[in-house]
Amino acid sequence: MSSILILNGKLINENKIFEADIFIENGFIQKIDKDLQHLNADEVIDASGQYVLPGLIDDQVHFREPGLTHKAEIYTESKAAVAGGITSFMEMPNTVPNTLTQKLLEDKYQIAAKNSLANYSFFMGASNDNLDEVLKTDPRKVCGVKVFMGSSTGNMLVDNQKTLENIFENSPTLIATHCESEEIIQANTAKAKAKYGEDVPMSEHPIIRSAEACYASSSFAVDLAKKKSARLHILHISTAKELELFRNDIPLREKKITAEACVHHLWFSDQDYAEKGSFIKWNPAVKTASDRDAILKGVIENRIDVIATDHAPHTLAEKENSYFKAPSGGPLVQHSLVALLDLYHQGKISLEKIVEKTSHAVSDLFQIDRRGYLREGYYADIAIVNLNNPWQVSRENVLSKCGWSPFEGHQFKSRVTNTIVSGKRVFSNGEINNIGSGNRLEFDR
Repeated sequence: MSSILILNGKLINENKIFEADIFIENGFIQKIDKDLQHLNADEVIDASGQYVLPGLIDDQVHFREPGLTHKAEIYTESKAAVAGGITSFMEMPNTVPNTLTQKLLEDKYQIAAKNSLANYSFFMGASNDNLDEVLKTDPRKVCGVKVFMGSSTGNMLVDNQKTLENIFENSPTLIATHCESEEIIQANTAKAKAKYGEDVPMSEHPIIRSAEACYASSSFAVDLAKKKSARLHILHISTAKELELFRNDIPLREKKITAEACVHHLWFSDQDYAEKGSFIKWNPAVKTASDRDAILKGVIENRIDVIATDHAPHTLAEKENSYFKAPSGGPLVQHSLVALLDLYHQGKISLEKIVEKTSHAVSDLFQIDRRGYLREGYYADIAIVNLNNPWQVSRENVLSKCGWSPFEGHQFKSRVTNTIVSGKRVFSNGEINNIGSGNRLEFDR
């Protein structure tokens, strides 16, 4: 394996920004110090004027393979991810077939081993009737168990009380939940249909999938986790109300109940439906500007522990349908870091906090083996960014297979220039280097 020397960069790591060089060999960071230019390396990256940070770890993506490859593939979406500075991802089980057996789970690992440019892990899916398979999950090799406690696809809505209690009491690893109350959503849907018929406007989405629906499900999950002493991680918080469910008075490593925010809930609000329509239709819904601002405050104040994307691409033809026919979700991995850096430019979040919430905290929360930090002896997962190199998003430069972005037309102030995954430079100045693949994530559990 080749060696890489990164010179003259400003490192962002463990709440500090400092100038140093990094020497990488055999996939690992061997040395971090000043004045390492005397070392011999196969590749030299001059990072003068740029910032060097641990690669992002995205704990929630939908890469659609197997079964939905007309929307996306592990190869295409990992390509978009590394172009966005994401070096590791954790992928969700609502593929086709749903990932409800250990055999189907391993099939996805085999695809990624051949095709993924980024490091990878896959959630084991839970349903009302696969508890035996869930309990076989190896916590050292699998990121977690995913439970849909709200609307879902296929056989993945877990609404059987006894099954939920068994999962929360016996899961061998972290439980990640999508929390929305199906009962409340159905009642709100009936009201919308009574008012609009089938021609419901997109602006009704946060009313149908309301703050009440989110809080009812999230609070139920938290209560159940406390009752069963479960390790619970609630995904994509979308309301101010839910923040009261989470603590910020203890360190992350001591928390048994944690939370995630997604980039779209930190960026968009219900005021954007008029312009963006179905392109910002996600579940849970993008809600009010006050919800958006409260979520960012929750991130900064450590009630919310990590930032992710919930990257979930659909084709343009699918998204351009009417409200009930347009699926929820959109591509975000290529633009999540630069979007957060725009928030930094706006004075809303620090560089150190961005790195904490997208790398350090994800590693700590999932107990990932030697990733998420710039440390000697750790895997070399690194993103290099130029904070002042503007570029505009267009369909021509979107790398996700779906070919569109909710950020289309927006000019970002910052640019990812290089991405290193497990010691290999896989992205450099706009070019993808198809050399090798990412590694399977392992966990210290």
